[in-house]
Amino acid sequence: MRCPYCASEKTQVKDSRPSDEGQAIRRRRVCEDCGGRFTTFERVQLRDLVVIKRSGRRVQFDRDKLLRSVETAVRKRPIEPERIERMVSGIARQLESLGEPEVPSSAIGQLVMEALKGADPVAYIRFASVYRDFREAADFQDVLGEIAEGMEAAPLDAPARPDEPRPALRKL
Repeated sequence: MRCPYCASEKTQVKDSRPSDEGQAIRRRRVCEDCGGRFTTFERVQLRDLVVIKRSGRRVQFDRDKLLRSVETAVRKRPIEPERIERMVSGIARQLESLGEPEVPSSAIGQLVMEALKGADPVAYIRFASVYRDFREAADFQDVLGEIAEGMEAAPLDAPARPDEPRPALRKL
């Protein structure tokens, strides 16, 4: 493991512990050359996944990129970092369990949208606006309609999830 500060390969593990509900190992490391300390994570990877972009280009699946996308969508929303991490881990496991070495980016986008729809309507709309490439206000209204339809299926006096209050919808 290279040091992120000086690029030295002389690093030592100082502490290891389970992380992400036992799905990863968190390691604290120190560089022998510069003394810099940093953390690394090891995760089980069932297979190497290749993402097929809309343009047809193929790139290696990057879990950190997926995490950054979800974090961008939930920025300044009341969602705990642990929940975001579980969401991303669940999506990555779903992709690996598909059994396919190549996954279209649209499949990843759909999984993220499903996860965000259940977590936070605002984060869902943020992600959908980029994923679906919204160009006008009507696009937002369509998504708001989808959310409203999903909420109408649940009783009006019942919360969306037992631990959270039901969000109120407003007309635009």
